[in-house]
Amino acid sequence: MATHSILNRAMEQGRGILRLAPTWVPRVFCVPGRRIKLHPDDYYALGNERGGLDERWLASTTPADNGPLTAPDEGLSWVVFEDHGWIEKALLRDAVAELKEHLIGDRLWKTHGRWPMYSKFFDNLGPLPHHVHHRDEHARLVGQLGKPEAYYFPPQLNNHGGDFPYTFFGLEPGTTRAQIRECLSNFTKGDNKITNYSRAYKLAPGTGWNVPPGVLHAPGSLCTYEPQKASDIFAMYQSLVNNQVIPEALLWKNTPPDRAGDVDYLLEVLDWEGNTDPQFVVSNFMQPVPVKSMPAMESEGYREYWICYKSNAFSAKELTVLPGCSVTIRDQAAYGMIMMQGHGRMGTWPVETPALIRYGQLTHDEFFVSESAALAGVLITNNSPTDPLVMLKHYGPENPALCL
Repeated sequence: MATHSILNRAMEQGRGILRLAPTWVPRVFCVPGRRIKLHPDDYYALGNERGGLDERWLASTTPADNGPLTAPDEGLSWVVFEDHGWIEKALLRDAVAELKEHLIGDRLWKTHGRWPMYSKFFDNLGPLPHHVHHRDEHARLVGQLGKPEAYYFPPQLNNHGGDFPYTFFGLEPGTTRAQIRECLSNFTKGDNKITNYSRAYKLAPGTGWNVPPGVLHAPGSLCTYEPQKASDIFAMYQSLVNNQVIPEALLWKNTPPDRAGDVDYLLEVLDWEGNTDPQFVVSNFMQPVPVKSMPAMESEGYREYWICYKSNAFSAKELTVLPGCSVTIRDQAAYGMIMMQGHGRMGTWPVETPALIRYGQLTHDEFFVSESAALAGVLITNNSPTDPLVMLKHYGPENPALCL
């Protein structure tokens, strides 16, 4: 069946809501924390040389950048059309290109011509190195986009905290460029001690952080939901983590060839004011914020919170439908969604939260809601008399409803 036919039939089947297949992504420098519901036998399904599957990408039209062994569709979400047991798939990236404003809305299509964000679950047993995602002006030099991102720590995926549930953010106020330059110059000499100039914050399930581009961060070991701009650009600035040596190639990743080996360029990549902000917590920590009056929402059978709201590149909500309730939820923009708890129906679709997923298995826990369906309102029913139905929803830039 041609892609055009698959996508139109999928849109018709879901009445503007597309079913997505799980998208698993390996990272060779990570050890899976085993909290993203993948079967225990499948965390190294792509082989040891590719690393563990410790990420699930959500509503992604962004290819992963994992070096020469990266598969052509790695990181890309697939739309699923199923009819009486017959299954066809097409890339969400192709769906956006084909359906344009009919899927993501006129505003995003005219401004970006693409779906300009994605989200992921990041599930690492230990901390990551202190690293940076470039700002647009530096990303442009290597043909990419800068990447702001945000974190939310879902209680449902954090039955344990991993080895180090603390994240280093930025640099201590008063840190000098000369001090960080020395750390970067010492990258190949063991521990370059860059986190000596940073501060680690204890991570708490049910809260989150904003991470602007150009700001150093060493994500801790809670399982993390990460909305972010549609880019996979980064560079590692810390040389040794948990006795694991970080390859020097990752320090120079996404550096223009004519600046390779130039430590001063690495300093230019950093947003110095953002890194040394004395009000870093005030600027970037995020507690959930109710979208409207809690008594009003609960009287209608639901609760909804903004969970990522400090970037204009994306936003995210957590929606809970109370046991035994049905509610029609209206949004002002297209969004991807992932089920976190419970089961029921969303529009024409059954929705459920799998306890265990095999690599390659299809599910009914991830969908993409077109702008027209979001504006019309999506009827969501919780079929359980006792268990809340919980989902996370990720939106593109400048959500019209976000006015905190």
